[in-house]
Amino acid sequence: MSDRAKSIRRASVIGILGNLFLAILKLVAGIISGSLSVVADGVDSCGDVFISFITLYIATLLSKPPNIKFPYGYGRAEANATVVLSFLIFFAGMQLALSSGKRLISGTAIEMPGMIAIVAIVISIFSKFGLASYQRYMGKRTQSNMLIAYSKNMQSDVIISASVLTGLILTHVFKLPILDSIVALLVSIWVIWVAIKIFLETNLELMDGNIEKDIYKKVFDLVESIEGVKNPHRMRIRRVGNKLMINIDIELDGELTLKEAHDISHKAERKIRKELEHDVFDVVIHIEPFDDTIKEEEIGVSRDVLNGSK
Repeated sequence: MSDRAKSIRRASVIGILGNLFLAILKLVAGIISGSLSVVADGVDSCGDVFISFITLYIATLLSKPPNIKFPYGYGRAEANATVVLSFLIFFAGMQLALSSGKRLISGTAIEMPGMIAIVAIVISIFSKFGLASYQRYMGKRTQSNMLIAYSKNMQSDVIISASVLTGLILTHVFKLPILDSIVALLVSIWVIWVAIKIFLETNLELMDGNIEKDIYKKVFDLVESIEGVKNPHRMRIRRVGNKLMINIDIELDGELTLKEAHDISHKAERKIRKELEHDVFDVVIHIEPFDDTIKEEEIGVSRDVLNGSK
């Protein structure tokens, strides 16, 4: 198993243990204090345990090498799992929006839970914040959009729990039950927006997009620095997990032997792998002879297109 997969696996195990502790704490506290909202929060933490098992399973998949069924490996499993996470966050936000909207219309206020339930909510807020920060750190360290999305899910839980607590306090201080529902509704809108952003960003990856222009420029510069290479064009870069799959066409002297042309293209590949500040899954270079009469290609990116001159 790669170091990256091990790190994701470790983060997933910590997520399982942390959320399992919080789920048991809130379920017990909610039952003892008679607070259905805290019990519901405990059930939500059970869902987070399930999500952690998903990330753990994905970490196992990432360690599997490419095979005849998946020749590009299992890197895209992360993106697929992230889409699932975005839907879970979206549904949580919608559920909060519907419940808070219903309370606004009916004018029903939530009863103040007992002290045990309040303590459980406070512990949950701080613990979830710690878990979210850790997952976000590991996500950035491993370049895992899945862990980053998971951290945003737990951040949403922190905001939801804090808003419930804040709404209850405002309700009892100002004697305005409607404040609790308004706060919850505003939070639900924020949670839904976070889910939509995660989905759109992940969808770009699944559609082989979301590659920064700087990466294209860097690859063009590296290839053009190789002696004998001219007019690199039709570049296509996509992500395979946290790695890049690079396809590019280059022009060489048509009088070169096959071995000479191969050596130059191999030199270009080695330079890309060595100097590009990203993990590279593979580099595919198509060789063409010098030909100024070649018609403009409809696929890929050229230097002119990148610079906005075409």
